[in-house]
Amino acid sequence: MADTASRPAIRLGTVVLDTPDPQGLAAFYAGLLGWELDPGDTSGDWVTIRGAGGAPLAFQLAPDHVAPTWPAEGVPQQFHLDLVVDDYESTEPHALSLGATLVEGSEDHPGFRVYTDPAGHPFCLCLAD
Repeated sequence: MADTASRPAIRLGTVVLDTPDPQGLAAFYAGLLGWELDPGDTSGDWVTIRGAGGAPLAFQLAPDHVAPTWPAEGVPQQFHLDLVVDDYESTEPHALSLGATLVEGSEDHPGFRVYTDPAGHPFCLCLAD
């Protein structure tokens, strides 16, 4: 572990996703995670959702956003979220009903499944250990 006495205090503030539709993508993740929209974000160019703890998720207007073509390399992914779940039976239908798309099942890797959100960002539902 790094010597914390010799480095400045830095902590994760917010995870930000670019999207052509901040309101829509915020609603998707708020519904998926059971989080709330931040009522202070009123510009429409930036929307934040918050859960019970940890860093919030924010969605920033990017009109020219190009969705990754994962797993193809045409437009490679820049990041993805791993979301921990107890089972697929309840969480997968919930994610799909909100607009997620299943792009890779768990046949080759039973511990996780890969989806894309409505803006094309990949995310995984990972079974809890």
